Amino acid sequence: MGTVLDSHFLALTAIVTVAYQSFFFIITALLRFDKVTDFAGSTNFVILAILTLVVKGSWHFRQVVLSLLVVIWGIRLGLFLLMRILQWGEDRRFDEMRANLGKLVVFWIFQAVWVWTVSLPVTVVNSSNKTPSLQAADFIGWIMWSVGFLVEATGDQQKLVFKNSPNNRGKWCNVGLWKYTRHPNYFGEIFLWWGVFVASTPVLDGAEWLVIFGPIFLTLLLLFISGIPMLEVSADKKFGNVDEYRLYKRTTSPLVPLPPVLYKNLPLWFKAAFLFEFPLYSRNLPQEALNWCRTSPAEKSDELKIG
Repeated sequence: MGTVLDSHFLALTAIVTVAYQSFFFIITALLRFDKVTDFAGSTNFVILAILTLVVKGSWHFRQVVLSLLVVIWGIRLGLFLLMRILQWGEDRRFDEMRANLGKLVVFWIFQAVWVWTVSLPVTVVNSSNKTPSLQAADFIGWIMWSVGFLVEATGDQQKLVFKNSPNNRGKWCNVGLWKYTRHPNYFGEIFLWWGVFVASTPVLDGAEWLVIFGPIFLTLLLLFISGIPMLEVSADKKFGNVDEYRLYKRTTSPLVPLPPVLYKNLPLWFKAAFLFEFPLYSRNLPQEALNWCRTSPAEKSDELKIG
């Protein structure tokens, strides 16, 4: 009975996600209005969390808490991204897509897959008939979500304030959390969704453990496809010939927050194996900037002045 019920919920969330994303795709395609794209993605998570909670109707504490965490995250991020794009103008990601319907379709399909897949832990928890008592995993997951949410929201706000200052025009953001990681918002998002997964584990059984694919998919997406690589390419093209930027990039962790004084002295193999510093993040830097193995005395002196 539980397996059948779960499949019904998976189908329901898939149908709702496709319908919701299709609605916004039509708006984008017909009106060439791409300012609602990120809003459509973030709010879709909210809809799925509330829908599965209400349809199941059991209202167990674990279900309510996890659903509430997703709703808080989705509303915060959706409104932030909507306000930001309305303030800054068009989304440059769609410069090549506005006149190419095929690319636009692929993007929206991918967004629907992203929403449905990453929502899997909450979907399965809300549809489950199992109600084990609260365990350490619940509290650990909620704490992880809280830390990730705080880091993501703080990083977003710090960058927004930085870019809105006329004095920072033409500069990269290296204030606040951005001193310790080049992408604090992505670290926060990955961490909080792994927290949601951890908090879902007390009810998982058998094939339900496949919901781990949700946070894995998100992590891979941000590390290798639409997250860090795109922003690193953009920043390298803008600032790749600026010595201070190359120094910032060499001494600042790409994802996991670390003090620059620690990160810059770690061996390259360690950075690649444990801190996600991959060569693809520097493929657009000028060749002279790619030798990260050595730091000259002059650069060490400069490092003391950065940040």
